[in-house]
Amino acid sequence: MLVAQVIVWALLTYAALGLLFALAFVMVGVERVDTTAQGAGLGFRLLILPGVAALWPLLVWRWARGVSEPPVERNAHRRVG
Repeated sequence: MLVAQVIVWALLTYAALGLLFALAFVMVGVERVDTTAQGAGLGFRLLILPGVAALWPLLVWRWARGVSEPPVERNAHRRVG
């Protein structure tokens, strides 16, 4: 029973931190991490809110590093030519 409670509390903490970060990121940070999101409307920001809350550790890292563009995908199709 104790293990289950620890897991639930860990997930709740992760979700709460994610939601707090997501609110700040959606208002300010998204324009700094992805320049194509500049001037995006409320609909876009609400649409990305759940994903930002779920992936907040990655986005904290990118925002803290000052990355201003999404990474270019590296796959076999891009390497050819």
